[in-house]
Formats: sequence, structure tokens, C-alpha cells
Amino acid sequence: MTQHSDSHPPEAPPPDSGRNRWRAAYDAAEAAGRIRDADFTTLSGVEVDPVYGPADATAERADPRMSRIGWPGEFPFTRGLYPTGYRGREWTIRQFAGFGNARHTNERYRMILDAGGGGLSVAFDMPTLMGRDSDDPRSLGEVGHCGVAIDSAADMEVLFAGIDLAAVTTSMTISGPAVPIFCMYLVAAERQGVDIAGLDGTLQTDIFKEYIAQKEWLFPPEPHLRLIGDLMEFCVSQVPAYKPLSVSGYHIREAGSTAAQELAFTLADGFGYVELGLSRGLDLEAFAPGLSFFFDAHIDFFEEIAKFRAARRIWARWLRDRFGAKTARAQWLRFHTQTAGVSLTAQQPYNNVVRTTVEALAAVLGGTNSLHTNALDETLALPTESSAEIALRTQQVLAAETGVGNVADPLGGSWYVEALTDELEAAAERIFAQIIELGGGEDLDHPIGPVTSGLLRGIEEGWFTAQIADAAFTYQTGLEKGDKLVVGVNAHTATVAGELEILRVSHEVELEQRELLATRRSARDDEIVRRTLADLTEAARSASTNLVPPMLAAARAEATLGEICDVLRAEWGEYTESARF
Repeated sequence: MTQHSDSHPPEAPPPDSGRNRWRAAYDAAEAAGRIRDADFTTLSGVEVDPVYGPADATAERADPRMSRIGWPGEFPFTRGLYPTGYRGREWTIRQFAGFGNARHTNERYRMILDAGGGGLSVAFDMPTLMGRDSDDPRSLGEVGHCGVAIDSAADMEVLFAGIDLAAVTTSMTISGPAVPIFCMYLVAAERQGVDIAGLDGTLQTDIFKEYIAQKEWLFPPEPHLRLIGDLMEFCVSQVPAYKPLSVSGYHIREAGSTAAQELAFTLADGFGYVELGLSRGLDLEAFAPGLSFFFDAHIDFFEEIAKFRAARRIWARWLRDRFGAKTARAQWLRFHTQTAGVSLTAQQPYNNVVRTTVEALAAVLGGTNSLHTNALDETLALPTESSAEIALRTQQVLAAETGVGNVADPLGGSWYVEALTDELEAAAERIFAQIIELGGGEDLDHPIGPVTSGLLRGIEEGWFTAQIADAAFTYQTGLEKGDKLVVGVNAHTATVAGELEILRVSHEVELEQRELLATRRSARDDEIVRRTLADLTEAARSASTNLVPPMLAAARAEATLGEICDVLRAEWGEYTESARF
């Protein structure tokens, strides 16, 4: 494979003390008690080093790749963010769950935590994702089916009942109505007596990927960007440990993109949010660490490992060289990974356990910070408790039995992996150039920044959608011709397996949720609700007012998600994608 060395800016040769610097950082972590108490040997009892690389400074200088590979914990972070790798801390086992109403999902969360899960990730139903209440006519038949129904702060309170929000990290996969949902989460924490300043977790919020791939938006792009900017400002000052933006490549890949497109479109979205924060006058060193990422771990094992390594390197270089980030924390790309839902098959679904295991291993070898493993039946329905347990145990087997966490970046230095990493980086850089050109080029006087201008123009013209559609068509053509093989679908189709028992959400859930919503509406103080919604309307009309405080006040008053979003729809309108053929 050709290595595009011309795509990388010149960098200084590696210093004589590269390995020594890494060793000093590792030893300091060990002295501070930041190394796990674990057995770092092979199954046969062989001691393994925390990292492998050139043996000495002479060998380091002689290897032209070292300026791009580096050492764990050092720029450009190709080999990981921490000198300790997973010896310091294993990846967070974070299982994505949500179905029915808040009570049903709370029961599943307790099961996940009791079984050893380390973090929660909330899946919302379609009405919630679209900012609609459960009794909205457009919600009919969808309540609780693809995730949990959340109508108000009271639902959020039930969702986390008996779960200490100060002690668990919580990820929420929602973008369009992310800010009001986050306000309801803050209210639930307050009602537990938790200081919101100490909350930790991640809110997706990434509206660019909605226009590019998933199509779950509420308003035109500019008002959404205003909301995101307001949220970034609020979190920096009020909830500093919480990450208000998880830039999501997962949905871009699930829509049919290639690995290079997922990498480039996702990082470009991230650059757009950096430009947004800078345009708000925020300190890059303060808000950049609050950006996190969410990637897909697909089935091409080595390509996925290379993608994750390239992502860290590109982000660090752009943040340092283009945006001026000085500290390592501001240059870090921290990311969550989910195994590929689109790789799962309805045919021979037990094969999905194997696919998920391979994808999870790629994520770990690529250095993910947290991981969700899909259940074998997710292509058919929401996971049953038994399939969810198998998905959880998949990660636990990887962590406890395989030794993959003993060595940082164990495939670093592989000729194949390094060539793939370089190839994906070069491909991403070419796509970045196209996006900037879409926005009019670097020299144009952009209101926010050249990447953001390119993103908005690409969304408006359907450029991203067309790129993904072409990639999906190419793959599907290969599948139909037999050039691409999927076991159980177009290869090895004979089977002795029977049908799976799948989870079905009863229509009774919708009826119960509607009754609950009606009861809560009748019990609240309508005058306070009207006043807080009027305050939100006034705030929306003032370009200089941060919308989070009035939205938080409305959530405390038990204003519903639909009521809050309808206020903003009335002010900003709804977005309709232009038809393209």
C-alpha cells in the first residue's frame, strides 16, 4: 500500500530520550498508584513490557516512522493518550440501553450495573429523539419502541432512581433535543441532592451528523449551532467534568460510508465545533477537553484499528497546529466505540456474537476509551436480557482473559497497520480539503470558520449524502456480485439454528406513558410552566442570551419536552431537507 508521506507536515526528528521520557511518565504513574493491581504476564507466565518500540535512541532516529508513531502519552498520540495504556485504567464498559418507559429501562440499568457494567448509555425512543411528547399524534405507535420515552424531568428522575448520578458516568445518545434533555438530567441530579458541578458523562448533541446521515433534526442548522454554543458555554462554567458534545461518526458509518469517510466527516464536524467555540470567545484549553467522539467498530479488523490510531493523530495535529492548542488535554481525542449494528445479520443471528467480538477487539487494540458491544438480536429487535448479558460478557472476557490490556498499542510498528494508518490519514486530509473548498476556501472571510462554512454548504447541497450513497451503492453491488461475502447471507447459508425469542414492547407501554404524562400535567403548577416557557421565548428572541438557564427553569417546573421544543419551533421554524435525485 502506498504511504502518502507528502500529506504529513514536516516534523522534527525524534529526540534521543523518547523512550526515556515515556519510561519516566510511566514510572511516575506507578509511583502515584495509577497502575492497576493486575497480573501483566501471558497465560504461560511470561512478563510483558508496558509498551514495545525501538530499543534505543539510535534505532528510534533510524526509523522514519517514529515522528508519526511516537510513544503512548505523547504527541501525536497515535499510540494512545496515556503512557500507561490500559494498565492504568481499562476502557469503560458502557452498555447502550433503553426501551419502554423510564421504569422498564431503570430495571435494565440496574441489571447492567449489577453484572459489572461501568457506565450507562441512554437510548431514547423516536418521539423523544424528535422532541415530541408521548401523547403527540405523531408519536402514535412509536412510544418506547426503539428506546426509552422521556417526556419530562419526572421521567428522568424515574430513569435513574436508585442510581447515584454522582458515582456513574452517563452517556445520552440524542442530538436534536439534546439541550432540554440535558436540563432534565440536571434536574434529576438536583432532586437526588447531587451537585451538578461534579456530574460526569457525555451528551451527543452533534447536529452536523444528523444533517449528514441520521436525519433527526428539529430546526435549521444555524439555530441548532446556537443551542450547541450555549451548551458549551454553560458546561465550561457550571458542569466542567461533563462532555457536552460527542461528535458521532457511528451514524455516518452506519449510513453506508467508508472508513475514510467516517473518519474525515466526523473529525471535520469536530473542527466545526472548535470553530464554534472559538467564535463564542471560549478558551480552547477549557472547552476542547469537553469534546469527545463516538466511532463505529466495523468488521474489517485491521482497517478499524488503523482508523482509530489515525483519528488521534489527525485531531492532535490539527488542534495544535491549526487552532493553537498548547496542552495535551486540549489535543486529546477521547472516544467511545460501538460495534457495528449494520454488520449484524438477521440470518444466522448467532454469528453476530463472533462479529461483535472481532469488532470489540479492534476497538480495544485501537485504544478506545469506552465501548458498547451490540447484542446478537439487535438486527431483529431490542436486546433481550440474556442477549444483553452475552454482549456485556464479551467485553469482560476481552478484559479479564485475553491479555489485550497488558501492552499499550500492541500492533504499533506493524508494517501493515502503520501503512493503513498513513493511508487513512492521507485520505481524510484530501476530504478535509474538499470540505473547505465547498465553503469557499481558506481565504474567504467566514462568519465562523472555513470548515464550518464547508459543512453547512455541503449539507445544503447534499454533498455528504451523495458521498455516502455512492459508497453504500458500491458495497451493495459487491455484495450482490459475490465479491463481498457475508456468512449466512451470501455464503455458507445452510443452518440448523432455529428462530430466536425476541423482545417485544407492548402497546400497553404507550398507553401507560400517556396516562402518566396526563397525571403529571394535572399535578404541576401551570402558571409557573407558562411563565418559564414565556421566559424561554424571550431568550430565544435575544441572540445574546444563553438558552440553557431558562430551559433549565422550565424543566424544573415540569414543562414537557414537546412544550419546550415547540417554543423553539415557533421561533425558529422547522428544517426540511431539499429533495435531490
